[in-house]
Amino acid sequence: MADGSQAHRRPLVAGNWKMNLTHLEGAVLAAEVAAALPSPVPVDVVLCPPFTALQAVGDVLAAAGGEVMLGAQDLHWQERGAFTGEVSAGMLAALGCRYVIAGHSERRGLFGETDEMVARKAAAARAAGLIPIVCVGETLEQRRAGRVEAVILGQLEAVLAAVSPDAGLVIAYEPVWAIGTGEAASPADAAAVARLIRDRLRQAGPGAGDVRILYGGSVTAENAAGFLSEPDLDGALVGGASLDARSFAAIVEAAVKP
Repeated sequence: MADGSQAHRRPLVAGNWKMNLTHLEGAVLAAEVAAALPSPVPVDVVLCPPFTALQAVGDVLAAAGGEVMLGAQDLHWQERGAFTGEVSAGMLAALGCRYVIAGHSERRGLFGETDEMVARKAAAARAAGLIPIVCVGETLEQRRAGRVEAVILGQLEAVLAAVSPDAGLVIAYEPVWAIGTGEAASPADAAAVARLIRDRLRQAGPGAGDVRILYGGSVTAENAAGFLSEPDLDGALVGGASLDARSFAAIVEAAVKP
């Protein structure tokens, strides 16, 4: 069943630039994105450049009026200390970040991040006033084994044990099995998992109706409308398509709810 409170959840589209673009290239793309979007921007829009480009991109977005918000791709759960190469939530907030991604499938798969680590990151983000975009999703092997519900709920339970489910939390469903496997996720696939997440959130209390659920599996300008028309999906976490201003703007347009 779709959540009846969808009307008050403002759609969100976040662009994850991953390990692409220097600070100079990022500033150029940020300016192109800001120029490609209408004013006022009809949905919440976030750009998540690499750490090295946060300052430059943030300056461009601020100069453009601040309607497009700044986000980061990762964080450490400690405030400070001997954690070479890591960045804290407070450091991100000081740069003007409003959002931060936690638990992206690449972080889980390539760098061994566990559900507990992701939950700690989400809690650190909230403590610093950032909105965490927490990624959940199953692999192809897990899907074939019929473990979708167990995997998704397990990842979600870890987060809910660490943070309160309300407007300060975003969940992004990434079907890992549909990324680079030759298999395609459909809007129905995404909607089924979004309903599973929404039903669990509904059990967590009244504030959970404000949690936005995004779809994050190879979103493009061509397929975005199909996914974003689903009532339990409130936007998208966009990878490669966010590196092109026109494609990203088209996805933002597709996220506008009638």
